[in-house]
Amino acid sequence: MRIRVLAVGTRMPTWVSTGVDDYQRRMPRDFPVEWIDIPPAKRQGEPVPKLMAKEAAAIKRQLKAGERLIVLDVAGRLLDTEAMAANMSQWQQSGGSAAIVIGGPDGTDPSLLAQADLCWSLGRITMAHPLVRVVLAEQLYRVWSIIAQHPYHRS
Repeated sequence: MRIRVLAVGTRMPTWVSTGVDDYQRRMPRDFPVEWIDIPPAKRQGEPVPKLMAKEAAAIKRQLKAGERLIVLDVAGRLLDTEAMAANMSQWQQSGGSAAIVIGGPDGTDPSLLAQADLCWSLGRITMAHPLVRVVLAEQLYRVWSIIAQHPYHRS
């Protein structure tokens, strides 16, 4: 299974790159995760819905045919790590790939949410976008560890 994370935002702080890179190095070759930065729309007085639509268009240009689209959203489905591992294991067996979207600072455009195969919530709390990257990197590693029965995940 191939996973691509499409994340709105650029120039992350060093602690974010360090955290994401740490989990990235741990991932095995058969469960690759590629991180793609999407530049945020320029906030120059345009209304928020228009900014979100611009970011959604940039994300949609990055999507590949046949990818499952997973959008992180605070109002999405609350899935524990084991449930996410079960989903990914099923997708892995079907030979699919997935794109996981981290939206912009104003959220994700409704058109992209409607297109998603799954809207996944990491919790009902609001997190800074840089922190979401680190949490997602850790969760993807933990999902892999459950699928592979690696001792990292101890339930």
